[in-house]
Amino acid sequence: MALTSLKKNTTPKKDKKGFSLVSIAHKTLLKPRITEKATMSGMNNNVYVFDVNPRATKREILLSVQELYKVTPVKIATVTIPAKNVVVRGKKGVTAGGKKAYVYIKKGEKIEIV
Repeated sequence: MALTSLKKNTTPKKDKKGFSLVSIAHKTLLKPRITEKATMSGMNNNVYVFDVNPRATKREILLSVQELYKVTPVKIATVTIPAKNVVVRGKKGVTAGGKKAYVYIKKGEKIEIV
């Protein structure tokens, strides 16, 4: 009986469009962007940088950070990273572009990135 009552009460949260917040979180935040610049800004200003889906909106990023890290962002800034032409060993190619998000949180709160 305990298992059936658990199944009834554990409906996933959904946003206005009807998408499950858990599925949005894993599709929106691809990975934390761990660079020297991102690490220094995170230590000084409570700013964390994430690689995000290029089609993600600020609202989806906010919901994803709340769902995964249990922290409410104060501000979110997004930057589109353009694709670049490169030459490696005499062959031309293109690096992948993308999008990154700067997530600002309150002083005293932390996001543990392992």
